[in-house]
Amino acid sequence: MKFRCERDLLVDALATAGRAVANRGSALPVLSGLRFVLEGDELTLTGSDLELTISVRVSVSGSVDGEAVVPSRLAADVVRALDAGAVEFVLHDDQVDITSGRSDFSLRTLPADEFPRLADPDGDEVRLDAKAIAAALRQVVPAASADDHRPILTGVLLAAEGSGLRLVATDSYRLAVRDLPGTSVLSEGKSVLVPSRALAELARVLEHDESVTVRFGERDAAFRSGSVELTTRLIEGEFPNYQGLIPSHQPNRLTVGRDVLLDAVRRVKLLARESTTPVRLQMSTEGLELVAVTQDVGEAHEQLDAKYEGTELTVAFNPDFLLQGIEVAGGDEVTLETVDSLKPAVLRGLDADEFLYLLMPVRVQ
Repeated sequence: MKFRCERDLLVDALATAGRAVANRGSALPVLSGLRFVLEGDELTLTGSDLELTISVRVSVSGSVDGEAVVPSRLAADVVRALDAGAVEFVLHDDQVDITSGRSDFSLRTLPADEFPRLADPDGDEVRLDAKAIAAALRQVVPAASADDHRPILTGVLLAAEGSGLRLVATDSYRLAVRDLPGTSVLSEGKSVLVPSRALAELARVLEHDESVTVRFGERDAAFRSGSVELTTRLIEGEFPNYQGLIPSHQPNRLTVGRDVLLDAVRRVKLLARESTTPVRLQMSTEGLELVAVTQDVGEAHEQLDAKYEGTELTVAFNPDFLLQGIEVAGGDEVTLETVDSLKPAVLRGLDADEFLYLLMPVRVQ
């Protein structure tokens, strides 16, 4: 294998494929590497931890076709450290030489025949609008759990809903639901549970593309956009009945400017020093007051102009969860609908019915 490539192109490709590389605790040492496959002037880099696989195609100046598995982190660090310009890779037996200008590195390779070959999902391909999917993922994925002991909650439910697609995620403390009307990728009544980690990586990939091709198999899903293909195993199991969590009637409604609320929560949060310290929202017809109190540290108060309809109420939330909901709600104004200080509250962008963020209050004295 021998090729030349511009450093910056290679840095980006190594970083993208490297995000799927297994950590050091993997039972297969070869998964700590990236597989390089050169065919003509096309180089394909693949990283995998068996659950998530990311492949990136790069245009290079190829001389000798071949295949090698190179330590991912070390290769990325070496190429990133080189001066801008052309970088040459040459494979010699069990090592690869990386040269640029006066810099010359030799890295030992990993056994290429031990790198797993994963079959592609066999479902039909569907082409979707990349910007719409990326926007929906940014709203929903953060609400998924990061606790691997509850694998069902680490996934995002994709379900056929009406004439469109619904995305749902929850970590049991908050719930995010986003509808994409007119987006059809699953047959009626069907749903899949996709790991949130894979969808977070997909959202990165889609930032600069116009379309994405989606394919769902029996146990796997594949997404292809531009020069990147991402394959992930689906999560097996039944997603919680989230619809029963959404209150059917909420008599109290707060309407406030999104950016104003976002900035105020960030300021007041400075005094919510402990992870268990909530931010309190004191809502009345006079407006909204945010309060955070940490014993032996101090307290913060900030008053905001807001429209409030309902019974005077104080409700407290985890400030990080509240911030994440406000950030992704969209629009110039947001609404917060509540029943009382203990039942779930619903946050939305004003007149934006496609997205719902449900948040459990924190009990305070």
